[in-house]
Amino acid sequence: MLSIENIHKAYGQYKLFDGVSFRLNTREKIGLVGRNGHGKTTLMRLIVGQEDADAGSVVRPRNYRIGYVQQHLAFTQPTILAEAITGLPAHEADQHWKAERILAGLGFSDDAMQRTPAEFSGGYQVRLNLAKVLISEPDLLLLDEPTNYLDITSIRWVVRFLRDWPREVLLITHDRSFMDQVVTHVVGLHRRKARKIEGDTAKYYDQVAQDEEIYEKTRQNDERRRKEIELFISRFRAKARLANLVQSRVKTLDKMEKKDRLEAIRSLDFAFRDHPYRGRQMMVVDDLAFGYTEGQNLFRNLSFSLSKGDRIGIIGRNGQGKTTLLKVLAGDLAPVAGTTRFNPNVRLGIYEQTHTTRLVAERTVEEEIMSANGDLDRQVARSICGAMMFSDDAALKKIQVLSGGEKSRVLLGQLLARPLNLLLLDEPSNHLDMESCDALLAAIDQFEGAVILVTHNEMFLHAVARRLIVFQGDQAVVFEGSYQRFLESGGWYLEEEIAKPGGGKTSPVRSSKKQSRRERSQILTRKNRALRPLEKEMAEIEGVIDTCEQRLHSLHADMQKATARRDGQQIAKLARAIKECDQTIETGFERLDGLNTELEATKARYDAQLAQIEMA
Repeated sequence: MLSIENIHKAYGQYKLFDGVSFRLNTREKIGLVGRNGHGKTTLMRLIVGQEDADAGSVVRPRNYRIGYVQQHLAFTQPTILAEAITGLPAHEADQHWKAERILAGLGFSDDAMQRTPAEFSGGYQVRLNLAKVLISEPDLLLLDEPTNYLDITSIRWVVRFLRDWPREVLLITHDRSFMDQVVTHVVGLHRRKARKIEGDTAKYYDQVAQDEEIYEKTRQNDERRRKEIELFISRFRAKARLANLVQSRVKTLDKMEKKDRLEAIRSLDFAFRDHPYRGRQMMVVDDLAFGYTEGQNLFRNLSFSLSKGDRIGIIGRNGQGKTTLLKVLAGDLAPVAGTTRFNPNVRLGIYEQTHTTRLVAERTVEEEIMSANGDLDRQVARSICGAMMFSDDAALKKIQVLSGGEKSRVLLGQLLARPLNLLLLDEPSNHLDMESCDALLAAIDQFEGAVILVTHNEMFLHAVARRLIVFQGDQAVVFEGSYQRFLESGGWYLEEEIAKPGGGKTSPVRSSKKQSRRERSQILTRKNRALRPLEKEMAEIEGVIDTCEQRLHSLHADMQKATARRDGQQIAKLARAIKECDQTIETGFERLDGLNTELEATKARYDAQLAQIEMA
């Protein structure tokens, strides 16, 4: 158990924590939420000892091992696998299979494991650091945005891994669906305090909203009551016959706690400006192909059309060409084959992470917003700055002093500065907190034009995508349906058979067999997961029944002795105890009967699924 006790932390005049306290109990998996700048990463650094609190303490059990994914990259071994093995506990140094299993789950092929870490991108090197922490099997996993450099298939693997993790987890992520699938509790950093609840993020935010509504209503009622008392005192202070009543109200007023009005918390609140479009097709793509190396295409023969109101999600593993496709569609890269034709009335807006390098360091936020549209009024530019959380003097900050997340908000602000009818968005939710992600989803939903979106955030895909472009191997294929339909069609089962970095494709027959084995393994895992709590509860009830039966035997012996003594008071007391034991045993057997029926039905359901796979 790790305990955060009355932590205070400030940077200059800015107070970050004002008495933050909570406990992380055995086997709890906690999601740490809060707006950007409210101290989530700082709290993790306090826990590992990389920063010191101004007051308060972090109490760790003796010999409690904490695993924290470092962002700096320093590798000493010649291969990915050898580097990962250094994370194994000393007593398991020869169990290389554990390292191989975790590396494979994070997207490294067998060939890639034998290559040097220096050959890989920064994203894959961060994955290697994540693998080393997972392999080390610490008592507490601290994960700060672990999904940032993962594709969807790796994210889904990490979800399964963390669900089965037998110890504690403290997780920061902007991906709400990822968090909700993993955590048992949520701790929110809100108004410089911490609040812990059991459940998912929806339950936490609902509770916070409800509590703040109650607080505000109570504050208004108290304020109204205070004014009534003050009016009575001022009106009747000079009346001698009401002196006692006046004095009583003076004492009441002194005892009343004055509640301060809750400080308004800023958040993104914006909408894209629509440019009118009256045509049908906005863009037509014919037999598009692209590759950086001759004869090695990332995709080929890609054809689709885009109409007003379309929402297309681009999905696939990292390195397969999703961002490259977006650049080809935007005209930043020339295709090796095929064409992309835009209707002349299309007004295109592009959001891409690398575009932060195009921001001019010496300009202010306001100047960068205005540079996106020469006709933009300064007052409108200031409004856009405010919507992007650069209010007042913050709009005059130089680009060179902004964080990566703030620069991303400037890029979004530039999109707001121009009327558009087609958006190309590459991982727009990176660097945004959960509330800002919600605001972005709402803005996309209200946008009347078309959207093509690259994202690994499954919540975004479920909420936005009506069609998909799926990267598989060296192909990019159009899937006519929602992301949910894609999942129901077994889409990622096929995708998981496509080679990882450094490997090749498997044959269709082999893929089919592997898929069957995987599906069988997954069904058995789900079956065991479903049966385990039922079997555990049955064992607990049987233990209670055994204890009651032993106590009954003792109570009956005591009853015989009390009867022989003709001790009426003791007889009555023992009779009540015997009745309570009988009722407990009867209730236990009734519950056991219901659990047994549920157990058999669950087994039958999963066995039927296994039989279908065997028949196939």
